[in-house]
Amino acid sequence: MTANMPSNLKQEARAQLQAKLEAGLLEMGLNLSAEQQQKLLDYVALIYKWNQVHNLTAVREPLEMVTLHILDSLSVLPWIECKRLLDVGAGAGLPSIVLAICLPELQVTAIDAVQKKVSFMRQVKAQLGLANFTVIHGRIEEQEVAESATSGQEIKAKFDVIISRAFSEIGLFVKLTSHLLAEGGMWLAMKGSIPQHEFEKSGITPSEIKVLKVAGLDAQRHLVILRND
Repeated sequence: MTANMPSNLKQEARAQLQAKLEAGLLEMGLNLSAEQQQKLLDYVALIYKWNQVHNLTAVREPLEMVTLHILDSLSVLPWIECKRLLDVGAGAGLPSIVLAICLPELQVTAIDAVQKKVSFMRQVKAQLGLANFTVIHGRIEEQEVAESATSGQEIKAKFDVIISRAFSEIGLFVKLTSHLLAEGGMWLAMKGSIPQHEFEKSGITPSEIKVLKVAGLDAQRHLVILRND
């Protein structure tokens, strides 16, 4: 375990988590370095620690967190090819922190309106040394691109990709974030089953829908892709 990481997960439990993560990566065809894998496990340990007090996520058990949080977030990795990414309604940092760990060249910004979740993400950034990760506290519709950025809270340029894992219906997601997406950029909405009713309600036709394979998860997962052409 990395220095200063929580010791609330015993060594035996840590080994179980590592085995589950390694098996999941193998099944999903993903290749991460040993250091990246350890950071992902450190992240799980931090979620588990904070969950005791702050109730960050509904998932309580670390082994389930590996599947439902880490591997689920990793399922979008093959479709992330950009320089700047925004995670809207990031919560505990899913998928933004996972992507920041696995793609160190990617500049990742996460925004959430709930202070305790923002505080947690900032703690993770500090403890895991994620220099490519920025956290903003606020509502997405109130954010603007700063002409002359002077603080870490400000958005300095539009994003190539805006992603959401559990933010809102697709129509609202697009409406509230369109001013922050670069021309030619993409919205990525992580969903369970294909949200046909959301397409009909919003009048939005997706550019693509990808089936996401999450190791150990017997449930439908899809990635809805919308292009800002």
